[in-house]
Amino acid sequence: MNSNLAYTSTTDFASGVPNVTIASKTTDGQYGSKENRWNNPDASKYYGYYYNVGEFRSAIESFAIRVLGWGYETLNARDKVILDHVQGTGKDTFWGLIFNHLCVKKFNGDAYTQIIRDKDSGVLINMKSLDPKRITHVTNEKGLLSHYMYSQGEGEEKRLELNEVLHSMNNRILDEPHGTAVTSAIEWVIEAMQESAKDQRRLMHYSSVRVLYVDESDTTRLNQLKTELAAGIKNGNVLLLTCKPEEAKFEDLVVPPIDAFIRYQSWLENKFYSELGISKVAIGGTTENNTEASAKTNVFITEPVWIKEITELEQDIWNQIGIKIKINKQPSLMDNMQSDEAANTGQTKLQYKGAQ
Repeated sequence: MNSNLAYTSTTDFASGVPNVTIASKTTDGQYGSKENRWNNPDASKYYGYYYNVGEFRSAIESFAIRVLGWGYETLNARDKVILDHVQGTGKDTFWGLIFNHLCVKKFNGDAYTQIIRDKDSGVLINMKSLDPKRITHVTNEKGLLSHYMYSQGEGEEKRLELNEVLHSMNNRILDEPHGTAVTSAIEWVIEAMQESAKDQRRLMHYSSVRVLYVDESDTTRLNQLKTELAAGIKNGNVLLLTCKPEEAKFEDLVVPPIDAFIRYQSWLENKFYSELGISKVAIGGTTENNTEASAKTNVFITEPVWIKEITELEQDIWNQIGIKIKINKQPSLMDNMQSDEAANTGQTKLQYKGAQ
């Protein structure tokens, strides 16, 4: 071996191993033209994630239940009667429509519910959920939303005025003419979770298959043997081989240790809830090494998340429909935590008083 340092060399990591880069992003804000359009280009894709990925759908619906699960109240009997008579497509309720509305707001970024009023009195008589992929935002030259266009199929569009649509945007940022879908932040982790689960499922399934080694070179006989083996496995029959034991043997496929899969899935799950911005514990889940104290703290410190959503929904309904409702909040854990704290000798704050 040549030990002369003059003959050493290095690999080219600069060009051979690319660095991680984060793509730049421009907003969809448009100005100058008399009409500027934006039409929910990812609505079908985001609905596919919501509909087909059980963990995602459950998280979104649990979030909506956490916000709306304690019901709502109106400020007067007249408004209660009006909302009680909302039937949507015939079998809906106002609460059900708002639950639908909130779920769509989270996974799609924008949710739309048609407001239907009596032509003479202007009183609300019904509401109907609208499909985001059929909705187009139309803004003017100043970037202000002027109306919506609703695709009714076969190229026909219906104009909907601003006062005809309850429109909620999720975390609208900068001058975007729309909200921000939570789905956009978790596409990678969802795909990684699905890929990993499918890979493990395939390994588990293939482990039930046995490899048969036979000392046979006759193609016709091999094809016949494969057919008989397949039929035997399918029907649960015994396979009879006309050969000596040393001329044929079975070998089981072994599943790789599952620990690595569980750890990877756990990491992905934690990443999923972190990027989703929803506390797993607060919607009824559990985490590894979770204790009662840590669970209570988690629920307590995430209360502002639910309060923000409740406040936005109440304001949307008041500003766009003209009816004030009060969405009931889940009782805070503050009193419970203070009671537990008082029971701990020498502790007067959430943290032990001697801690610095």
